[in-house]
Amino acid sequence: MDLLYGARAQGEYLVVGVNSDASVRRLGKGEDRPVRSEAERAYVLAGLGAVDAVVVFEEDTPLELVRTLEPDVIVKGGDYAPETVVGAEFVQARGGRVVIIPLTPGQSTTSIVERLRAGKAR
Repeated sequence: MDLLYGARAQGEYLVVGVNSDASVRRLGKGEDRPVRSEAERAYVLAGLGAVDAVVVFEEDTPLELVRTLEPDVIVKGGDYAPETVVGAEFVQARGGRVVIIPLTPGQSTTSIVERLRAGKAR
């Protein structure tokens, strides 16, 4: 949630790009991923007050989505560096910004799945 609220603070509208189920599998996130379907993930995100729109993208990266939307700001979590953000060069060339928001420890899907496997719900 911190990432979404931080992203929302960066602009007038917040559009969240969500990897399709097929792209999650192609990216090798693990055989049990995605944990929730793309429709379920998009539905939950769309219901949050900070989010104006959700777009599911089929490609392995959101580059085509970035080129289509032409955002003024791209926001990613703290596990990224600005130079590794897909679409950063495109946005910056148009005068836009790349913002990295620190991650909230223990809240990634990977860490939650690991805790569940270990029998620790929190």
